[in-house]
Amino acid sequence: MAHNRAHCCQRLGDAMCARRIRLWFKAVVSLVLFVSFSAGAADPIKVLRVALNDIETLDPQQYNDSPSFDVISAIFEGLYEWDYLATSPTLSPVTAAGPPQISADALTWTVKIKPGIFFTDDPAFKGKPRELTAQDAVYSITRFLDPNLRRGGAPESTNVIVGMRAVVDAAAKSGKLDYDRPIEGLRALDRYTLQLKFTHVNYPIAQLILNFLLVAREVVEAAHGDIRDRPVGTGAFRLREWKRGSRIVLESNPKYRKLSFPSSRDPELAPLVKSMQGKTLPQIGVVEINIIEEYLPRLLEFERGTLDIVVLREEIAARMLTDNKLRPEYAARGIVRHVYPEPYFFGVTFNMDDPVVGGMTNDRVALRRAIALGFDRKSLIDVAYAGQALPANQLVPPGVAGYDPTLPLLPYDPVAANALLNRFGYARGADGFRTTPDGKPLTITMSLRTGAISRETATLWKRNLDVIGLRSEYNMTPFQDLIKQLEAGKFQIYSAGYGGTPFGDGEMNQLNSREPPTANTARFKLAEYDLTLDRFYASPNEGGRIAASRAASEIARTYEPLIPTIFRLQNDFVQPWVLGYNKPLYTTYWKYLDIDLARQRAAAR
Repeated sequence: MAHNRAHCCQRLGDAMCARRIRLWFKAVVSLVLFVSFSAGAADPIKVLRVALNDIETLDPQQYNDSPSFDVISAIFEGLYEWDYLATSPTLSPVTAAGPPQISADALTWTVKIKPGIFFTDDPAFKGKPRELTAQDAVYSITRFLDPNLRRGGAPESTNVIVGMRAVVDAAAKSGKLDYDRPIEGLRALDRYTLQLKFTHVNYPIAQLILNFLLVAREVVEAAHGDIRDRPVGTGAFRLREWKRGSRIVLESNPKYRKLSFPSSRDPELAPLVKSMQGKTLPQIGVVEINIIEEYLPRLLEFERGTLDIVVLREEIAARMLTDNKLRPEYAARGIVRHVYPEPYFFGVTFNMDDPVVGGMTNDRVALRRAIALGFDRKSLIDVAYAGQALPANQLVPPGVAGYDPTLPLLPYDPVAANALLNRFGYARGADGFRTTPDGKPLTITMSLRTGAISRETATLWKRNLDVIGLRSEYNMTPFQDLIKQLEAGKFQIYSAGYGGTPFGDGEMNQLNSREPPTANTARFKLAEYDLTLDRFYASPNEGGRIAASRAASEIARTYEPLIPTIFRLQNDFVQPWVLGYNKPLYTTYWKYLDIDLARQRAAAR
């Protein structure tokens, strides 16, 4: 090419040659840009705008709330993810090259990692590309189980990996985990091969472990263990901006590999799959995450067209509905509604270490059972949730492995509640409110996250507790502050949700005595209950899991360390220009979405 340019100068003169060189240079630049854009399909003009509650961290081994996880899972990847389109929880390879190879006794799982997957750039890599390896999976899984990190580890996962318990116990004793200590059940056989050996068969936990998100050890160590705002992953997006309490901006990862939209045999999803065929993904170039805690402002922004997807619940969701269907004016705009029970348990949890409501003596159990009997779920659903919930009657939500559709509804019986309190010595005073059996003043203090729904919930709870003679107070706290209070045990009872995994052990773990307070916030300890959870893990089929979860719910109803209240319905409203959307049950799937820019511009006119 250089020879041809020199020959051109000799024949046509400097001016003409210079013009041709400029044209040639522009063509080469255009070609380079075209090739670069084709290799990474993400278009920076395609901006996905969503809203979340505030987040605490972007560390995939130290989050303890759903909003943080939603963002983290767009930046980091595991070996697998839960299939975007599957109707039941199904592992889908992400950084793995294929399905796990499982031994005949199901105690050894081997995973091959795809070569050529790279972390986003970080100074810890010293200017060199950093490929994902099997050793990263070993480190990341071990770090998730570190008892000294914020989550407090994961006891069930620790117990199931051969040799991991000794490592974790030593770390708990010394205050520091030895990440270089060999673990028999967690090894990198070579650069791209991970082997897991289990102490016993446990399909739910084994699959969850394969979904743990992967980090690079040198980044964690360069940050002295604090990567909450230094997320370096292999995912479709990377962090561009984080203004705490305001917004988070992600941009497409230029090193990310090409994807195709997932397939499905479900005939109901056939139109969705067909509409996305032939697209090279990811298409979204930027994700703007607005921190909007209240649902009403979210709705207003969605109506203005400044949010592309909005998750609404309760009365605010009902504003978009008529007879529980999308209002005609919204349907005419092409807005689509997706409604489904969330994979979360919602209820009221007691602090079993609290001197007033905790403990396992008969009078304390009677107090908690009376509170459960005196609570009106129907009023909560009708008033606070505007019909957008189902009454909860067990620990495991609908659609999650272990849910028992045959269980009856829990009773609302304030007469029985009053009789129970009378029987166990909670006498009414002159003011109509009860005292403890030893005659001391009795006040029930409930903690809730700030928000309109919490205010309505508190009003209903107060009305119910007044009827049975229990004085109550309500502590409204911002979401992240509430989480810290719960982890520290600084509460009496609290109202919140828990779950988000495809197997019911996530919800059942709330009462597992072997779990840290980040999971077992109730501080409940009962060996009989732990055994039901063990049966759940060991069950080879759904029938066995349902039987175990039913037993767990019955124990919970006997001692009442927590009260199931509702299974919340999630309403996702999607603008007509958003393509590829399906209900995201367990994580965010922004990498599978696209924006129809022409339709978006037309709607803005």
